[in-house]
Amino acid sequence: MDERDYSDFEREEEDESTSNVLKDRFRLSVIKIAEAEGKKNNMEVSEQVMGCISDLAFKFSEQLAKDLELFAQHAGRKSVNMDDVILSAHRNEHLASSLRLYSSELKGKEPQPEKKRKKTSKKEGKTPSAALHIS
Repeated sequence: MDERDYSDFEREEEDESTSNVLKDRFRLSVIKIAEAEGKKNNMEVSEQVMGCISDLAFKFSEQLAKDLELFAQHAGRKSVNMDDVILSAHRNEHLASSLRLYSSELKGKEPQPEKKRKKTSKKEGKTPSAALHIS
């Protein structure tokens, strides 16, 4: 095994390790949310159900990320924007309308750049003197 292969192997191992850490943190966050919602509604949620919910949420977020990436690629972009997120919710009209509202609120908070005037060339500003007028 040469040095380059070893480096690639280390990088893949590191990427996998990072992915596992992120997955564990995601699961922990989902479990904390499920516990908090259960307490808020005076319900007890079993560990098995919380584990199932966290796995489903992780799988859903993975699929969502893939869909968003495909939407952006289809539009010829390299990054995902809010339109892609709204498009991903097209099967859930309530969620889609909530996302549209949120998007418009965000746009309202953004400072609006001043629109630049299009410069007219000297040729466009003058009327042609040698124009033929037909009456």
